[in-house]
Amino acid sequence: MKKTTQLKQLITSQNLEFLMEAHHGLSAKIVEEAGFKGIWASGLSISAGMGIRDNNEASWTQVLDVLEFMSDATSIPILLDGDTGYGNFNNARRLVAKLEQRNIAGVCIEDKLFPKTNSFIDGETQALADIDEFCGKIRAMKDTQSDEDFVVVARIEALIAGLGLKEALLRGEAYRKAGADAVLIHSHRSDASEIEAFMKEWAGRLPVVIVPTQYYKTPTKRFAELGISVAIWANHNLRASIEAMQKLSKLIYREENLVNAESGIASLNEVFRLQGVDELKEAEKKYLPAKNNAGSDLS
Repeated sequence: MKKTTQLKQLITSQNLEFLMEAHHGLSAKIVEEAGFKGIWASGLSISAGMGIRDNNEASWTQVLDVLEFMSDATSIPILLDGDTGYGNFNNARRLVAKLEQRNIAGVCIEDKLFPKTNSFIDGETQALADIDEFCGKIRAMKDTQSDEDFVVVARIEALIAGLGLKEALLRGEAYRKAGADAVLIHSHRSDASEIEAFMKEWAGRLPVVIVPTQYYKTPTKRFAELGISVAIWANHNLRASIEAMQKLSKLIYREENLVNAESGIASLNEVFRLQGVDELKEAEKKYLPAKNNAGSDLS
């Protein structure tokens, strides 16, 4: 099944589905092996992996390079956190064409201004895009896609910006009419009250995606009860890897040896397995000429 079709089925499923964050080829492969049906290519995580801020400091072509490795390493669909679409409608529709070329199943764009700032950094001071302009961007993206199952998710930042439920619903309905396949409603509250209020008024007009990073204590079954289609675990592989690297680097620096380090990290053989070294060995047997220790007979 095509990756786009897999993602479309996740988005439209009658059950609550999940996407797990990854930010390079290795983490993407780990997510798939863990059993997840889809991957969230987090803008925060990809930029952090480059050592830069989540403010569009990485160019969209640099993000595409990372995505290509992620896509090649996995067989499950990837939904890109596409920020604002990296510009106006023209940038956004070109993005869709390039994502399809790399077998990326969908993209989520948010209704903020370029360059974006992460939603959890002074969210209420961030200006939102004009509704009509953002709708034009959605239409351009949908008109550009060549695969009918490619997914465009419209992310609503009204609650983050402190504009309230009415504005969130107004924007969500406009994005639905513009052709979005789903909406992502975002909240920075520590409880799910804003999400619950939105879902009640939204009444199933279009699939809804959430990112429960802040309201993680809400029981997952509650999301299912509300009729949410997809929950995204948005940045946790990145954060886990940061803590692990910090602890290990401090340990080795302090002890100046590897005696207490080796037992708590993956083996080299596990690294080689994830890299697919065994497949290369088999391919070498198939495609490389057999070695002749006696040398070639040219007589």
